[in-house]
Amino acid sequence: MDIKTLQPPDFDFWTIIDTRWRDMDSLSHINHATYLSYMESARVDVYIELGFSGIRREMDESTILASMEVHYLNQATHPSKLEIGHRISRVGNKSFDFISSIFDSQDKRPICAALFKLVAYNYKIDRTIPVPELIRERCRPI
Repeated sequence: MDIKTLQPPDFDFWTIIDTRWRDMDSLSHINHATYLSYMESARVDVYIELGFSGIRREMDESTILASMEVHYLNQATHPSKLEIGHRISRVGNKSFDFISSIFDSQDKRPICAALFKLVAYNYKIDRTIPVPELIRERCRPI
């Protein structure tokens, strides 16, 4: 799977984000680290859409980010409207993968693509746990 070539139909969940003036860097384009924040916010939207309450530390089922691989493909400037697609692409016993891409909403040009490896986690007992069923059910391998 080459995440850099994924297109909008490859994703199951969508969030639209408007860039902000403060998201730009001194080169007048959206700063690379800002895209990670956009994708994180969109991932929380996916959890809410799924009915997964694990976005708060005090829940029995939550997640923790284990790793990420990010590819920056094109620049974006402010103001822009960006579409962020997510897909659960792999589920193991205690971990799962989210693939994510950000597209310019006007020309559908890919801005960046990422693979996030997440671990199902219980912060109360400070241990990994099995991946919740509602995440498992929405996996669509590529």
